[in-house]
Amino acid sequence: MSQPEEAEPVIPDGATAAYALAEDDGTTVAGPTSPTQAAAPPTRSPGIPRYLQIAGGIVLSLGALLLLKEFGSTFAPMFLALNLMVTAYPLHTWLVRKGCPSPLSAVTTALVVFVVLLAMVAGLVWSVNETVTLLPQYADEFTGLFNWFIDRAAQLGFDQASLMQAFKSIDPNSIFSAASSVLNGASGFVAMLAILVTTLVFMAMDTSGFAARIRIAGTTHSRMVTGLVSFSRGIRRYWVVTSVFGLIVAVLDVIAVAIIGVPLPIVWGLLSFLTNYIPNIGFVVGLIPPALVALVALGWKQALVVVVLYCVLNFVVQSIIQPRFTGESVGVTPTISFISLLVWGLVLGGLGTLLALPMTLLVKALIIDTDPRARWVNAFIASNPGDAQGAAQQAEL
Repeated sequence: MSQPEEAEPVIPDGATAAYALAEDDGTTVAGPTSPTQAAAPPTRSPGIPRYLQIAGGIVLSLGALLLLKEFGSTFAPMFLALNLMVTAYPLHTWLVRKGCPSPLSAVTTALVVFVVLLAMVAGLVWSVNETVTLLPQYADEFTGLFNWFIDRAAQLGFDQASLMQAFKSIDPNSIFSAASSVLNGASGFVAMLAILVTTLVFMAMDTSGFAARIRIAGTTHSRMVTGLVSFSRGIRRYWVVTSVFGLIVAVLDVIAVAIIGVPLPIVWGLLSFLTNYIPNIGFVVGLIPPALVALVALGWKQALVVVVLYCVLNFVVQSIIQPRFTGESVGVTPTISFISLLVWGLVLGGLGTLLALPMTLLVKALIIDTDPRARWVNAFIASNPGDAQGAAQQAEL
């Protein structure tokens, strides 16, 4: 008489993964000894409470910001160099496709970046020098305007002594002294430029092997590589689109102030182009100097015309047309853009105002876009809420 075949023990679904892991490790896992034990779910040790995770994240974020602030004078030019090389990287790939050797293509790309950077620095130095030369010619007019403002304020009931104390820091003579010292105190700028150029040299050496490194890293850390690629595309579109529309606005501003008769129209156009890289407040920074010069040189009517034309041109180009092109490249809401300007300007100084959006895009790409659990954060900060869901779905892959 044959023996009945012994039934295999039934393993609950919740324990399947544990058994599989035990077999892979070569260890023995005892099966369930009773129906009650078999049906009971595996016990888990309590994790860190949610509020402690949030508090820890805030503390770590503040620590990282303080660390960046401490080393901002070194980190900011290095990050700017990374932005420039990433933006110019398509030139390298195009030259390679055309048959140019990869090392030669990398050197050519770096030289192009150097030329563009040198042109912008030279333009900035020239515009500052022209402004410093022009301002003393209108010292009497600035002083008269200052005194007129103080007198009118006193007539409205304000204490003249208090006003003089409050506006002491913007006395015309102090303005001219500060403007004259810009070129003399350029040691910090030279140090920053030296770090920037040196970093560009070493990045140019690594450009030829960058694609292979990305492919290798993607085999084990695909989410992180996807975030880096997304960041690279985003800042490339951001710098290109911002430069193109900044040039358009600058040309229109030059034509406008030249027609009005404001001195140094090319200087104000160049200033408008450079300040266009500062999000949110760059327009105001570029408007104040030509408006003041028009006020003292031509009168309040011409100054008002300058303000109106600047507002109209910049509003139409930067607020209506440009967002249609930069929406995907910036990837964040205007509120987040403004907060980024405040935070990174405080942390990284003057360069932080230029790098505000790229820094935010880097944080967004590495921390939010690569984590499916952070899709709810992305939904609030992304310029297009539909893109937030797409980024989260890509992160799950």
